[in-house]
Amino acid sequence: MRIGGFELIDPVPELNEPYVLATLRPWIDVNNVGSLILKELERQFTAFELGKLARPGRFYDFTRYRPAIDIEGGINEMTIPNTTVHYARRRGQNDLVFLNLLEPQANADIYVDSVVKLLTTLKTSKYILLGSMYDIVPHTRPLLVSGYGMGERALQDVRMAGAMPITYHGPSTFANLITKRAAESGIDATVFIVSLPQYVVMEEDHVGKVRLLEVLNILYNIPIDKDDFEKAMRQRDLITEKLKDSPEITDILAQLENTYDMRVQAMQKEGIFQLGSDMEEMFWKTMEKNIGKA
Repeated sequence: MRIGGFELIDPVPELNEPYVLATLRPWIDVNNVGSLILKELERQFTAFELGKLARPGRFYDFTRYRPAIDIEGGINEMTIPNTTVHYARRRGQNDLVFLNLLEPQANADIYVDSVVKLLTTLKTSKYILLGSMYDIVPHTRPLLVSGYGMGERALQDVRMAGAMPITYHGPSTFANLITKRAAESGIDATVFIVSLPQYVVMEEDHVGKVRLLEVLNILYNIPIDKDDFEKAMRQRDLITEKLKDSPEITDILAQLENTYDMRVQAMQKEGIFQLGSDMEEMFWKTMEKNIGKA
């Protein structure tokens, strides 16, 4: 079934006022945090493929997003970069849709129209964009989350998460119109972005992943696998260990911690509270069970 530029399975399943969890690569997917979350949740909920762009070459330059090829005596497989959609059902709760957005290089207006049409066709209840960006934060403190909501219930979610308000004026991506157009279509649209230390560059940032999963757990009853906590703890400890032999970073780290503490104090004066010490202790300790149930 064609919906805008998407080719979906036919018939399209009837979903229960789904929450659409999205990530946008590469614009706000530093250290692959959003991609890791969607991949993990697709696994946890045994998600099924719903569809993808029928003609990705209409939107993407394949000299910038390179296809992956498998050759052994000939071409066995070739994977083409694309925007993909998966879905999962939750008994007695809103179903979930996982939208892996790949930023377009051409026909961006048609791309946005197609995504918004997809959201409205699925009768989306909430559109939640998850992302990560570098910031002047230390790895020794709970990572800060910024966000904004468009729609009254979306604003409530942002307040409940204790997300810092986002104020930005500058270059952007045309794909940000998806959030705006979704809200204009009556969908509660929310953006959550976790701040990552500028000095930590890695392929898989499990600390950032867990921080956003905490938000999803609190707001939308999304479970967190205890293995993710353990990976995050090991990763944070490894970063600390590697930085011990760098006096330059040690000096900078102290400054970052001071700046962080001042930011948190300023937030609290504005009535914005992120994870406190009690929540931090609960989330970081090794647990015998997962939080929530898939």
